[in-house]
Amino acid sequence: MNATNPLLDFSDLPRFDLVQPEHVKPAVESLLTAGRELIFLLTEEATPATWKDFAGALAEGLEPLGRAWGIVGHLHSVNDVPAWREAYNEMLPEVSRFYAELGQNLKLFEKYKAVRASSKYATLTREQKRVVDNEIRDFRLSGAELPEDQKPRFQAISEELSHLSAKFAENLLDATNAFVEVVSDETLLSGLPDDIKQAAKAAAEKAGVTGWRFSLQAPSYGPVMQYADNRDLRTRMYRAYAIRAAEFHDSSNQPEWDNTPVIQRMLELRREEARMLGFDNFAEVSLAPKMADTPHQVLAFLRELAAKARPFAERDIAELRAFASDELAIADFQPWDAAYASEKLLQKRYAFSEQEVKQYFTEPGVLAGLFLVIESLFNVRVKPDTAPVWHEDVRFYRLETLAGKLVGQFYLDLYARETKRGGAWMDEARARHRSAGGIQKPIAFLNCNFARPVGDKPGTLTHDEVITLFHETGHGLHHLLTRGEELGVSGIHGVEWDAVELPSQFMENYCWEWRVLQGMTVHVDSGAPLPRDLFDKMLAAKNFQSGMMALRQIEFSLFDMLLHSEFDPDGPSSVMDLLNTVRREVAVLFPPEWHRFPNSFSHIFAGGYGAGYFSYKWAEVLSADAYAAFEEAGDPFDATVGKRFLDEILAVGGSRPAIESFTAFRGREPRADALLRHSGMITA
Repeated sequence: MNATNPLLDFSDLPRFDLVQPEHVKPAVESLLTAGRELIFLLTEEATPATWKDFAGALAEGLEPLGRAWGIVGHLHSVNDVPAWREAYNEMLPEVSRFYAELGQNLKLFEKYKAVRASSKYATLTREQKRVVDNEIRDFRLSGAELPEDQKPRFQAISEELSHLSAKFAENLLDATNAFVEVVSDETLLSGLPDDIKQAAKAAAEKAGVTGWRFSLQAPSYGPVMQYADNRDLRTRMYRAYAIRAAEFHDSSNQPEWDNTPVIQRMLELRREEARMLGFDNFAEVSLAPKMADTPHQVLAFLRELAAKARPFAERDIAELRAFASDELAIADFQPWDAAYASEKLLQKRYAFSEQEVKQYFTEPGVLAGLFLVIESLFNVRVKPDTAPVWHEDVRFYRLETLAGKLVGQFYLDLYARETKRGGAWMDEARARHRSAGGIQKPIAFLNCNFARPVGDKPGTLTHDEVITLFHETGHGLHHLLTRGEELGVSGIHGVEWDAVELPSQFMENYCWEWRVLQGMTVHVDSGAPLPRDLFDKMLAAKNFQSGMMALRQIEFSLFDMLLHSEFDPDGPSSVMDLLNTVRREVAVLFPPEWHRFPNSFSHIFAGGYGAGYFSYKWAEVLSADAYAAFEEAGDPFDATVGKRFLDEILAVGGSRPAIESFTAFRGREPRADALLRHSGMITA
């Protein structure tokens, strides 16, 4: 292999200082060739069907391809300039084809089955057995047992779905970036906080226009919907956001960005793939490696939660409509008034605003507080570290034991950029595992989309953004604090998708602990910590509209599950018809008929959550119940409970079924009552 290609340098950290789009094709092609040669060797009859000679050797041999392609995918997400997009899309079909071929390789499948059938299987570690069992399951889901004449079609479906998933995300990013709202009259910005106006002013100057420039990226769009007194401005922004990547064409929404045909094609292909595998629908395929057993079980879980949340949601919306009418003179309440009226009602009822709270959450203080939580809970130290990065804003840290031994490292990319996909996510740069050279330490990417600081003041985060940061860090800790030694079950690998949100949602609880907030808040101007009375108001307001929020998540989850279990893409009903049916069943707030939510529902069409969005609600049950163990101990940092959480949940990764890990931690099966209590949805 060409040692001068930085994508092929696996000696240490990724070479973000050197890697360029032109490195992608030669590096990935050479790794694909090496991978195919390895598979050929390992499937020879002469290769013993043992862990050491076959299963372990295969995982170790294919790891460089996963790492290199992971870097390419990461750069496509955080630096989506034309050259990187082109380099990624050129090799995406090749990589998809390789993994599709891998999943259908009957010789590999037979070899894994031989490992399981051999007398030596009993001598394998728990991790190794779990890897072998998961591989056999995944081979079946990848079409390994299909007749030879059907495999090319199955492979073609896999490749096309990969392409469509990337296309969905690119269309959404392009449509999001294309819309710009420039306001030249400052009186139209009444209600907007000063820091938001400053950011809009800076964006206008950067773009070479006069006035204030707003976009559909979250740090710009959210505050307009929440604070702008000008209803026309809110209406325009809402509509632009609602029809992103839809069939409506105007100056900011082009025909080639329409995700409607992308969705239609994905649904057809997912159904075809499921039927080829002998399942009735794609939802059954999706659930095969999850904790939940059947679509029916998931639908029943969601509908039961909906029934419990509904009375609270109906009360929420009735209060909001009455307040909008009586206090804000909005008689014809519309969805573009919801965030605005909610903020005003919140301020009136609890006598504080999110904007007031935000001034206390300076970025340096929040990071210090987050790191202290990690250190206190898990007996590690977080220290700044150095590494090549893909953008000057990116920071790098290391986790160490108290004795100074390296545990893992992570990159932190906090700010929104036009070339970066929206939302927040954790990804892995490298997984922990044991190789010939010893233990390879894990490395994570933590990505957010916060507003960058303006001028010489530190950046400030809303409390919701603080929660987002803690959430993604929870995923990072699951990846970094593993003790796994086999790639297939180390960290989040091999963890059922509907349990993977447990550590992330668990961490969110610390954003509501007075001890934590007291130590991490510093007012951006005065330097004072968050006052106790303001915290008490935040706590009182914590479950403000929790019924509405719960129903909104259940609406998305039901739509996703029904779309992939009962919807017929060839039938007379459209995807929007199904969504409207779901809304009639559970929603209390109805968007206008032109709203095209599915066209921007990245989670299920570009993010791996197809027929899996319910995982957020299910994991909320797990995480609330897990946190209740600390509440029962009387201390959010109880050392015994913290050690048990680390030992039984984080450290074991995917080495055993998630329900076993949860039960080992909690001493019993999960219960939903802690979630309902934390959400204030318990009838007094």
